[in-house]
Amino acid sequence: MATREWNPSDFEVEEEDEELEEIRSPSSLSSPSSLSSPSSSSSPLPYFDRDRHVAFLEMMYNLMPYHYQSQEINRLTLAFFTISGLHLLQALDRVDKDRVANWVLSFQAHPRSKAELKNGQFYGFHGSRTSQFPPDENGVSVHNAGHLASTYCALAILKTIGFTLSTLDKESILISMRNLQQPDGSFMPLHIGAETDLRFVYCAAAICFMLDDWSGMDREKAKEYILNCQSYDGGFGLMPGLESHGGGTYCAVASLQLMGYIEDDLLSKNASSSIINVPLLLDWSLQRQATDGGFQGRANKSSDTCYAFWVGAVLRILGGYKFIDKIALRRFLLTCQSEFGGFSKYPGELPDIYHSYYGYTAFSLLEEPGLNTLCSELGMTDLAASGII
Repeated sequence: MATREWNPSDFEVEEEDEELEEIRSPSSLSSPSSLSSPSSSSSPLPYFDRDRHVAFLEMMYNLMPYHYQSQEINRLTLAFFTISGLHLLQALDRVDKDRVANWVLSFQAHPRSKAELKNGQFYGFHGSRTSQFPPDENGVSVHNAGHLASTYCALAILKTIGFTLSTLDKESILISMRNLQQPDGSFMPLHIGAETDLRFVYCAAAICFMLDDWSGMDREKAKEYILNCQSYDGGFGLMPGLESHGGGTYCAVASLQLMGYIEDDLLSKNASSSIINVPLLLDWSLQRQATDGGFQGRANKSSDTCYAFWVGAVLRILGGYKFIDKIALRRFLLTCQSEFGGFSKYPGELPDIYHSYYGYTAFSLLEEPGLNTLCSELGMTDLAASGII
């Protein structure tokens, strides 16, 4: 496979899927469709091969396969998957923290004055150099493309490497983020407009939580929008009236917990007093574990590695993870583990960084030895979430 060297200043990936295969990026991330699958005759390894996974992520950190160059716009998202993945695998020592911090910080958009914070633009982080246009001849940033998902990834990377977020210009991020919230409580990902759904409500909630400042959003409006997305079957659609989906359900439940509207381990509390229908949600979530042991994102869909996190994390937050068949799930995930390191979407396919990361988070939820524990609502290690690096 052809490669080129990068610095962490080079990275991204593309994906085509009818489902929500991505929450933290403006477009989906998965294995390139042009690659052929390895021989189906090779048997999956019967154990979690940590060393091979570390080698896979080190390759992504130092050498980027050329197929991943096709989506330049998501550099920060790939960086998050790679660096947080190494932390999950207890291999953060492979990362040059100072170099990464300087690189990430270089993507933040800055206003020329406080007055510009209310000009409708979002002064968060750009996803890549491609979206980071220089100012015009008058010094005006006409093409500011600060993005909520990229900002989530930037802050998550900085927390993972132990950077103190209190030193950031968080005022610019939070004041301008309110420009993105819509009258119904949802969020656009960037100021020039795009879809508004639960993905970006989650990004906004996670940003406020990590910055320990909720001035960047109207929590009550966001809460009402989330509640309007719960479907008749207990799951959450990405928007009100849409089909329940594993990714949307995660965004809803994690956001409500981050915002302080639901408690951890709801099943041990009085579920009848919760603002969401917990019994229906638990039932819907448990039904997503298929007969092959894996989790599906929607009813009547194939099992997919990433939903072992999206749905598994929902169950962990609710306190219902103990009800899944962990042995069957582990067996399914191992069929998606590549001999090259990493995980694929489906058994027998080549690995990609998106499904690899959520494979690692799934094994962390399963309490695999040699992995750091996971903060389910932020999708990163407990150590990073708590600032213990």
